[in-house]
Amino acid sequence: MPRAGSPPGGRGTALLALALALAGSPGGGQHYDYYGWQPESLPHGRFYGREPQCLDIPPDMQLCRDVGYKRMRLPNLLEHETMAEAKQQASSWVPLLAKQCHTDTQLFLCSLFAPVCLDRPVYPCRSLCEVVRDSCAPVMESYGFPWPEMLHCGKFPSDHELCIAIQFGNSKATPPPVSKICTQCEMEHKADGMMEQMCSSDFVVKMRIKEMTEENGERRLVAAQKKKVLKLGPLKRKDTKKMVLHMRNASTCPCPQLDSLSGSFLVMGRKVGSRLLLLAVYPWQKHNKEMKFAVKFMFSYPCPLYHPLLYGAGQH
Repeated sequence: MPRAGSPPGGRGTALLALALALAGSPGGGQHYDYYGWQPESLPHGRFYGREPQCLDIPPDMQLCRDVGYKRMRLPNLLEHETMAEAKQQASSWVPLLAKQCHTDTQLFLCSLFAPVCLDRPVYPCRSLCEVVRDSCAPVMESYGFPWPEMLHCGKFPSDHELCIAIQFGNSKATPPPVSKICTQCEMEHKADGMMEQMCSSDFVVKMRIKEMTEENGERRLVAAQKKKVLKLGPLKRKDTKKMVLHMRNASTCPCPQLDSLSGSFLVMGRKVGSRLLLLAVYPWQKHNKEMKFAVKFMFSYPCPLYHPLLYGAGQH
């Protein structure tokens, strides 16, 4: 297996080396058997409910577009048995990929959602999982999502076993750039992007900010008494009466729109337990046509049935 330090642009070469390292590649065959290392959560021996197949990665499977190979096996290594299920579940991770929290994020996720077709299942190495987790979990936590149990790194093989190793990054978590804007402060500039955020948020409120404090690595925004709830969601009267919003992992990153607390803000968030997490904040601009359109038509926007894990591609 190629190890850490493979040159950029060598993704296809690395995967070719992996294929050559395994005897009996399926080639053009459609059906084949898989044996080898098994995750702790699955029984030993043959572990698929249906015969594995080698299929083209669909063009609309955005997570694994341009991953470096064209065919995947199904069921995949997360036990998704249909392509529709694999695509739907994979789509929720696309925004995390866009956050660029680690250079091997796509490699790690696609090794599970769209594993390369070989003569046996090859899982990501535990070290690959750990470095991606350590770099990306803080981003997920900012939105109130924990690192999921299905990606628990202890389930994957150690580096001395046959597995997919770190390719394009290094063995340490990628520290966020000092000047990187807070994830909650990355703004969409088109109505569609704003409405996607509204779809993924529990509540949307137009409000003024009375004060902002920092403690325990997060910012705490206290709303002024007067506010307009545009989307109530699970909020109770006590939530709206004394509204306090928490920005996780946001004590050191810049948030330009909060440099001045004058004027009103459009905020979106999630309720996690008894806490209200801020997911997005915009300065209210009454002459902004995109914002006005998004607010007016947010309830008629065709929200996806399966909401994204995160939102905001960070590409403007």
